[in-house]
Amino acid sequence: MKTQYFCDYSPALNRQMECKVYGHAGRPVIFFPCQDGRFYDFENYHMADVWSPWIESGQVMVCAVDTVDSETWSKPWEEAYGRIRWYEQWITYITDELVPFLRSLANEYNGWDGYPGVMLFGCSLGATHAANLFFRRPDLFDGLLALSGLYSTEYGFGDYMDEVVYQNSPFHFLGGMSKDHPYIQLYNLKRAVICCGQGAWEMPEYTRNLKRILEDKGIHAWVDLWGTDCRHDWDWWYKQVAYFVPYLLGEDQAA
Repeated sequence: MKTQYFCDYSPALNRQMECKVYGHAGRPVIFFPCQDGRFYDFENYHMADVWSPWIESGQVMVCAVDTVDSETWSKPWEEAYGRIRWYEQWITYITDELVPFLRSLANEYNGWDGYPGVMLFGCSLGATHAANLFFRRPDLFDGLLALSGLYSTEYGFGDYMDEVVYQNSPFHFLGGMSKDHPYIQLYNLKRAVICCGQGAWEMPEYTRNLKRILEDKGIHAWVDLWGTDCRHDWDWWYKQVAYFVPYLLGEDQAA
């Protein structure tokens, strides 16, 4: 498997940001690690092995990135105003810096002359980031695999609310979206999977609540709740990746 490590200065964050790209061709995918994780978790926790059939065959190239969780979502004892704005700077890093870089790389690897979108993938809080970005920017992102996520900023920011919190909380901004909003048509041109188990350490109520909002708005995501044996852990996420990725890549017309 071809891999490349990158460490580049981010103007949005005023620091060096690391990432690693797995693959030689195919559709670009961004992987967000679990809470307080690092870009190398994709490899160290063997998720790269699970994705390897699609990476090795040139169907996808996965870019594993870092977050700012430890400075934002994971510090509920610090004032929320500054933390959510730092998180928003990280969002800017992803949308304005990483996405153009990854598109350029995908075009180079594939010999394309412009690629319309990027798929997002994450587990746990990584799924939260993935879903937030997908629903905020359907102009940039064209696929979503969110496993065991938490889709309200309440988890990291409590009951604090302002305009920046609102725009980073899918429960709120999707709940407040009009049913004729042009984004809904964009969402429905893409494939999105949101899945959660109902076993140990899972919080399926977040997924159930998001499902109700999506159905009310006419957003056609595949929302799937697995059984009480399905835990909040890597071994179940491996199984879910193997199950859902063929659908996201158009190999499976089910759902």
